[in-house]
Amino acid sequence: VLPFIYRAIGSKHLPASNISFVHLDSHPDLLIPVNMPADTVFDKETLFSELSIENWIMPAVYAGHISQVVWLHPPWAQQISEGKHHFLIGKDISTTTIRVTGTDYYFLSDGLYVPADQLENQKPLNLHVILINPTEVSNSQEENGEVASAKRLKLNTDDTASTVSASSSVVPGDLDRSTPSLKKKEVQSTSAPNKAETLSECSASSSLRNGECPIREVVKDVCQVLQKGDAYVLDIDLDFFSVKNPFKEIYTQTEYELLQELYNFKKPHRNATEEGLLDCVENRVHQLEDLEAAFADLCDNDDEETLQKWASYPGMKPLVQLVHSLKTRMESPDYEMVHQAGLTCDYIELPHHVSTEEEIEGLIQSVKVLLKDMPKPTLVTVARSSLDDYCPSEQVDVIQEKVLSLLGSVYGALDVHLDYSSTSSF
Repeated sequence: VLPFIYRAIGSKHLPASNISFVHLDSHPDLLIPVNMPADTVFDKETLFSELSIENWIMPAVYAGHISQVVWLHPPWAQQISEGKHHFLIGKDISTTTIRVTGTDYYFLSDGLYVPADQLENQKPLNLHVILINPTEVSNSQEENGEVASAKRLKLNTDDTASTVSASSSVVPGDLDRSTPSLKKKEVQSTSAPNKAETLSECSASSSLRNGECPIREVVKDVCQVLQKGDAYVLDIDLDFFSVKNPFKEIYTQTEYELLQELYNFKKPHRNATEEGLLDCVENRVHQLEDLEAAFADLCDNDDEETLQKWASYPGMKPLVQLVHSLKTRMESPDYEMVHQAGLTCDYIELPHHVSTEEEIEGLIQSVKVLLKDMPKPTLVTVARSSLDDYCPSEQVDVIQEKVLSLLGSVYGALDVHLDYSSTSSF
């Protein structure tokens, strides 16, 4: 998605700074490439080669392009605690990598936290995390749908499609790999040591089954955020509507539980001091470095001697059972993939909720109510997330059709560029 945003900045359709970013997804995608030098953000092509599907937004924040992020999430995705989060992103003066002052478990468990006095070239980020519940499709909503369909543009969804007059640019693209990438992170505990302010009670806790009022409250919250920016991008990942954890289909339940044990994140105390947070992050970084080194070693030689050597490290005992189990099922286990799976297993598992048709339609209706009352975005990007199996392959085309129809009904004629048939991965 990021190259399309950069292209829009280059063509002056988007400003170079103070962009608001509205992100509908079952995953926040707000991690940071752990070892990437911060200055990489100023070398566009190198930057794109360093990014993956879970970490492409924050580098654009550090580069100064995005100032507000709104993560609109379905009920089964709660990786970052609900509410408003204000923190800094900048260059860590000791490592020259990008780090944040955010204390949510999402950032702590990836070792991304540093205190503000350790950051240079600081940029403030306003992050708003807002729940979107499915709307029950009532008779009145069906009638509204019929009225809206009169304005709806019939879109050609062939791979080569590009539709008529541009009022809003839609760029569906697969943010995928042929093998699952990280779509971190897991569900956030409510006791996380952050200072998130609660958004309107209506948007955070009310069910939408009794009508559209709660979504109207969400609209108010989102519009307040958008007023702070000079333009906004609407980004829709189709796994917002239905999502799988692809690693659950690769590994057995026992293997998955062993990964959770190995990669378990030891949370800081609820009211941890700065020193406590730094200790937590330091321990976590060492834990992940040891696990990465262990699986790299096993890639070279997974004999019993190597295995027992690593199993003697603190917290590494489950490695023996895990490797034995993998070797009984696979001739040559992909230990790099095992490590990638483990990185998604720190305190609870990735979102996994294959939606019913009714749930998909309910979320479509909620998003429709939301978008109808929001200002028009400059750019709409759509990611299929199907090649790596986050959006179920048997549902992705139906969901895409519904989303394009929804966008047509709200915005009228669209200029649609379908990029997923090419080799481009972002």
